[in-house]
This record gives sequence, C-alpha cells and structure tokens, in this order.
Amino acid sequence: MEAICVENLVKEFGSVRALDGIAATIEAGELFFLLGASGCGKTTLLRCIAGLETPTSGTVRFGLRDVTRMPPHKREAAMVFQSYALWPHMTVAQNIAFGLEERKVPKPEIKLRVEEALEMVQLPGFGGRSIDQMSGGQQQRVSLARALVVRPKCLLLDEPLSNLDAQLRVEMRREIRRIVKENGLTAIYVTHDQEEALAMADRMAVLTRGRVGQIGTPEEVYRNPRSAYVANFIGETNLIPGTLIGTDNKGVARVRTEAGELTGRVTDPAWVPLPGEGVRLSIRPEAWRLHKDAGDNPLEGKISERTYLGQRIQYWIETPSGRQQVVEMNPHVIHEPGEAPIMLHARHDDVVVLRG
Repeated sequence: MEAICVENLVKEFGSVRALDGIAATIEAGELFFLLGASGCGKTTLLRCIAGLETPTSGTVRFGLRDVTRMPPHKREAAMVFQSYALWPHMTVAQNIAFGLEERKVPKPEIKLRVEEALEMVQLPGFGGRSIDQMSGGQQQRVSLARALVVRPKCLLLDEPLSNLDAQLRVEMRREIRRIVKENGLTAIYVTHDQEEALAMADRMAVLTRGRVGQIGTPEEVYRNPRSAYVANFIGETNLIPGTLIGTDNKGVARVRTEAGELTGRVTDPAWVPLPGEGVRLSIRPEAWRLHKDAGDNPLEGKISERTYLGQRIQYWIETPSGRQQVVEMNPHVIHEPGEAPIMLHARHDDVVVLRG
C-alpha cells in the first residue's frame, strides 16, 4: 500500500475547467471517497489519478513517485468500472487472467493467482463459467477479481455499484470494504450515493465545480459541514436564513430569524462572521425534537404532512422560518396533520451556522 497525493491539479477540456486546483492526500491503506453532484469533477479526478487523463497542470504522486505523466500500466493501480467491462466471449477465469497474460506472467502462476482472486471475492470454483451465466452482483465480483489479481497497491473504483439493485448494493458495500482492508490496499471510490459514502468511507472529499468543498471522516462532514452545499449534499437538512447578532470566543453564534433568535455553532475555522452578516442555519431533520413544551432554540409550527416509515416518522412542519422536515425515531406519540401549535426545539450543538 502507498499514499496518493494530488497537488494543485487542473484539468481543462477546451474552455471548460473540470478540475480547478484540486489538492488532497489519501493515506496508505485508506478507503477514500470522492463524491458530489454530476459534473463536479469526481470521475475526471479519478481518471487523472489512474493515468487515463493527463492533467493540464499539477502533480499526482503515489508514495514518493511522481506518476503525473506515467502510463497507467506502470502505476501499480487497478481500476474497477461502472460497466464492469468484462469480455462476454471469455470465461470468468480468462477475464481475470487477462491482465496477467499482458504482463507475460507464467501460466502456472496465472492459474494460481486467478484461483486466489476468486477466493478473495468469494467465487471459488466459478472460473469455468461464462460471463452471461453470472448475475450482476457476481459480474461485479469478477470485475473486482480482475483488478485484484495483478496485486495493485492502489484500487480505483468508479461508481462500481450503480448498476445493482438496492439489496445487492448493501451486500457489495461490505464486500468491497472487506477486500480493501484484508488486502492492505489504498482505495479511491467515486460515487454520488451519500449513503454509500457514509457507510463505507474512512474519509471523503465532497467536490463542487471542480474544487474540494470539504474533506473529513463521514461523521465530521455530516456533523460539521462547512457550507450549505455540503450540508445539503451529505444527508438531508433544513436551511434557515438569518442575520448574525454576534458570536462568543468559543464560536457560538446568535442569529436573528423570522421566528426569533436561534443559537448555533460556527464550523468553518477559516470564517469569522460579522454582526449584521447574512447567514444560514443547518439543522438535520433528526436534530429537531417535536414537543408541545419549549426547549433550546424553540420554533413554533403546525404539522402539514406526516409519513409513517415503521421505525421512524417523517413530519413536515410549517413555521415562520419556512417548512421544516422532522424525523422522529421510534416515536411513542404519533402526531396528526393539522395539529397546532407544535413546538420544535434543537440543542445548540445541533445547529450549524453557515455562510449566507
């Protein structure tokens, strides 16, 4: 395994700047996610790391090696594609062996390593089958085995689960994480699926318009978003506009809203908001507490909609600060649409103050 370092990476396609000075370090042995909306640059960044695209400027390093303009096959990285990219006229074993044959590996060693790769992806004995005899989940495992058989130091995955159904995606999440950790790989995984990233990543980078919006662990990014874009992209959130009244020396901010004064915390260490500045408050649906009694950050409203989801109930509450989504887990009391007044409240620590 080895670390991957991207320094001031720029990639232009004509007049379009797909990557605009990207900088990030992926630690050795880390499962690192790149995510963001379509067109944010995540796949372009992965292809630059893989060697399938040449950056306009900037540097890509694998460990101490500068691989920016090194051919893909010399980088000791393997890529798993969204489409699987398997040859239907070959057997499973022949598909997996292809990279080794290109490297002129002796046939007895190829046979042994193909069998080892099939064991890794829990498909022992499937080598003689044709690709069209394999399910979608099995084909994805074959694609992983083909990447692993060359014994790469880095594994690059471009939305590998997007063609699978929901149940298979959950199963393959666990498998991919197991394979990466058991084989000591440094892995970069591109997705637009927030739940996938939260469930699997050691750390993640949220990209927007070719730039890094935020890097951190799933918990850090979810709990401490540094922009409204990140807060809205990673999970669901309520955004409330307001005007800053003031902050104390611990970063606790008082904000005037249409519904009165609310208090939260500033999460971006590079931003010092000034009194009178327009801001937005981010409050996760599960952070709101739904009661008829007051508490921290009270907000009065009326229930407009309710959706029963078994272990949780989703409410929509009309308030002076706009419509709020509220999720109550394992509720003991079920409220009905039209019920009013309903009092929401949220702990100060669960209210994030962001640039307006």
